[in-house]
Amino acid sequence: MSERPRIILLNGSSSSGKTTLAQKLQQLLPEPWQHIALDQFRDGLPGRYRGFNSPAGSPGASGLNIVPTRRDDEMLTEIRFGEHGRTMLSGMRRAIAAFAEAGNNVIIDDLLFEPDYLHDYADVLADIDTWFIGVRCSLEVVNQRENQRAGRFPGTAESHFHEVHAHGLDYDLEVDTSTNAPRACAEAIIHRLKTPPVALRSLSKSSVGASH
Repeated sequence: MSERPRIILLNGSSSSGKTTLAQKLQQLLPEPWQHIALDQFRDGLPGRYRGFNSPAGSPGASGLNIVPTRRDDEMLTEIRFGEHGRTMLSGMRRAIAAFAEAGNNVIIDDLLFEPDYLHDYADVLADIDTWFIGVRCSLEVVNQRENQRAGRFPGTAESHFHEVHAHGLDYDLEVDTSTNAPRACAEAIIHRLKTPPVALRSLSKSSVGASH
C-alpha cells in the first residue's frame, strides 16, 4: 500500500447500525478496509468466560458477563467486563493497531461505554490517522432492532445507550442511522476522510507530551 493506513472508529450502542454501516463503507471505499468488531473478539472467548449473571469469582464474571438489572423500575441487561474481559479488550486494541501498522486500513466496530476504553484507543492509535465517528440512533429504533435480532437480550442497548457517548469528546463526525440510510451515512464519513482527524489526537499521550 502506497499510502499510510487509516482507521475509522465507529462508536455507538448495540443495534445502532454500526455493522451495517461498516459493510456499506467497505462497499463504497475504493481500497480494501478490514472490518474488525468487538463481537469477533467476544466470540473468541472460552464459553465459560462468557457469563450470564455469573457470580463474583466465577470465570463468567471475570470475562464478559451479561447481567439482568433493574434501573428506574425497568429491567435492563448490562454488559460487564471482568479482569480477563478487560485484558482481552486491551489486547484487541493493540492487535488493531498492529494490523494497521502492517499496512491495512481498518474499520473498528465498538461500543465505548467507559471513558477508559476511549483513552486507551487514543494512546495505542496515536501514530495512526483515526477518524472517531459517533453512530447515533433513536432509542425507539434501537429497541425495535434489538427485538428483531436473534440472540439479543432485551434492554442491552438501553443499558448503555447514554454512557456510550458520555466520554466528553467531540467526534470527528456524527451520523444518525434512524433518520438516514446506511449509504448516506457512509458517504458522509467518506467525505470526512478528506480532511485530517482531530478527535483522538486531543486525547493521546503524545499530544499531551508535545504540548509541554
